[in-house]
Amino acid sequence: MSFSSQFVILAAGEGTRMKSRRPKVLHEIGNLPLLGHVVALANAAGSDRISVVRGPNSDGLADALGDLADGVSFPVQTERLGTAHAVLAARDDLADPADAVFVLFADTPLLTLETVRAVRETLEGGIDLVVVGFETDAPAGYGRLIVEDGALERIVEDKDASEAEKLVTLCNSGIMAFRGEHVLPILDAVGNDNAQAEYYLTDAVAIARERGLDVAVALAGESEVMGVNTRAQLARCEAVFQDRRRAAAMLDGVTLTGPETVFFSHDTEIGADVTVEPNVVFGPGVSIAESATIRAFSHLEGARIEAGAVIGPYARIRPGSHIGEGAKVGNFVETKNTSIEAGAKANHLAYLGDARIGARANVGAGTITCNYDGKTKSLTDIGASAFIGSNSALVAPVRIGAGAYVASGSVITEDVPDDALAFGRARQVNKPGRAPK
Repeated sequence: MSFSSQFVILAAGEGTRMKSRRPKVLHEIGNLPLLGHVVALANAAGSDRISVVRGPNSDGLADALGDLADGVSFPVQTERLGTAHAVLAARDDLADPADAVFVLFADTPLLTLETVRAVRETLEGGIDLVVVGFETDAPAGYGRLIVEDGALERIVEDKDASEAEKLVTLCNSGIMAFRGEHVLPILDAVGNDNAQAEYYLTDAVAIARERGLDVAVALAGESEVMGVNTRAQLARCEAVFQDRRRAAAMLDGVTLTGPETVFFSHDTEIGADVTVEPNVVFGPGVSIAESATIRAFSHLEGARIEAGAVIGPYARIRPGSHIGEGAKVGNFVETKNTSIEAGAKANHLAYLGDARIGARANVGAGTITCNYDGKTKSLTDIGASAFIGSNSALVAPVRIGAGAYVASGSVITEDVPDDALAFGRARQVNKPGRAPK
């Protein structure tokens, strides 16, 4: 029988130090809210149930998560009376607990699946309560984990630590996991006999020890348990996230010629033998097939790039773009909601919006699709092997037939038949001697 698990994610913190109108947990790293990273981790770990404990004024969390919110419950902590009190806001979801109950924090988005699996294996091995700890060279301010004979004896807050305990470098991340049958009995026993009159999750360790339960520590990397309370901490989390994604991409066979300058989204998909040059930004929803090249200073979002395509340098690929196999989109070309089919080229200085560029077509420099009339957007359809001369304006809706040729400098307002030559410009007139005047 499988060892089931559920996650209680605490997201009720106000985050006033962010100085933002947005809830702290909806600030993003890798274009995904902090909370989204934690929910995605719970899903990846095979959670049977996810509860996100929110504050009374944070109704928009589910909407911000989109599809990630499917199957997630959002109990409310009406009063902020401590971390144990927050977990108990999910009491209804804990009435019939899973074998393992994890307590995570929505503002701690970098915890890895490997650590979660290690914690679950520790619980499966018979431990009743696991605290996730980390080693640090700068332990000041953190609670210390006091371990004796391999068992966690107690958590000592920094302000209460003795001089000897202050030298301990094993610190508390706040993340815990319980064997399901113990979670409510332990949390119900947590008192508020402290200066703040709050119910602290850390008291669970002492209660478990008093009841003869086995308590252990699972180690995580220091960066995994990095929390976010300020914009500076958000930036540090972003840096860790990006370093992880760059390392993973290179291990998967992607060449990054300037790794520290490439920025990935949480959902970037990138195939083997892709080359990404320096200063490239991937927004949400980008997939890159094998052997494509993304040249320097390009920005891609909501786009699919097929095998062997070449993008950039200095290209902007906007949502709805599909760049076909072996196609080329060069410097200072912008695409939006456009399909550029196999072998087609737009090598420089063009805007292609709401368009289909047929296979092997060539789009000259300075070409634009005039897709918007102030009210509606219309399609420009360019057939296979067509040639669009430089500095042409194609006024949609319009079709350029397969094999057609549009003369440079043309304004095309009517369909061009297959294999036709189209001129849409005024006839040149020379006036001898008039230039001095």
